[in-house]
Amino acid sequence: MLRALVDAIAGVPGVVVLGSEADADHHRSVVTLAGPPDAVMEAAVRAVGKAAKLIDLTRHRGAHPRVGAADVVPFVPLEGATLIDCVDIAHRAGAEIWRRFRVPVYFYEAAALRAGRQHLEEVRRPGFDGLPPDIGDMPVHATAGATMVGARRFLIAYNINLSTADLSIAQAIARKVRGSSGGFPFVKALGLYLPSEGRAQVSMNLTNYAEIPLERVYETVRQEAARLGTAIAGSELIGFVPRLAYELAPSFFERARGFDESRIVETRIARLLGHGSI
Repeated sequence: MLRALVDAIAGVPGVVVLGSEADADHHRSVVTLAGPPDAVMEAAVRAVGKAAKLIDLTRHRGAHPRVGAADVVPFVPLEGATLIDCVDIAHRAGAEIWRRFRVPVYFYEAAALRAGRQHLEEVRRPGFDGLPPDIGDMPVHATAGATMVGARRFLIAYNINLSTADLSIAQAIARKVRGSSGGFPFVKALGLYLPSEGRAQVSMNLTNYAEIPLERVYETVRQEAARLGTAIAGSELIGFVPRLAYELAPSFFERARGFDESRIVETRIARLLGHGSI
């Protein structure tokens, strides 16, 4: 199924697929792509259509919150693009998703059209916000759910696995570090259980890496884990990281399982395009 999504994206001229990965416990897949604005928009729309065709959300099981077969479609400015450009692409993509596939669309972050929909977690809550979708005449598609389309700055997804199966410990640590409960600004965190590994996880989204003391976040997780009778078993990076973020806290990223320079987005693009380094 993931291969079919990647093929749909890669079939758009001008688009490069930087990477794809799937997680059986979260029951989520992440595909990262780059290219010129119109090509990226078309690739994203095709991917949503393929996901809507192949995935029946009524049979979906997984630890991670979601509202749709194609859950989130964020457009992120890289070199030569602005956040305003991404807002325009997001709105055009949303219109095409509804026109072609009849999957309703909710816009979030900088693309939000309603004041209460800037934050992804607010859009994801049960029943959304009780208001109609931004595009579409029904809250959800019967099997594909809804798609949340956004424009935002680079987000880093970083998970820390614990040496315990106790979900309550991961949830307590998540509350300690996330901004919404008095922790670190620009950190979103959930405590999850990973059946395949028999352990709990602190799953984090770092929404403004330049303003987050990344090593302090990691150390806080370590200290809280120790206080609650466990330890860090390892960490992982989902997707890619900007070079500036890596340079700000190299050890933070180098701890992640399997990390190397190919996970730096500028390096990955340069290698795929055969430019050596940029």
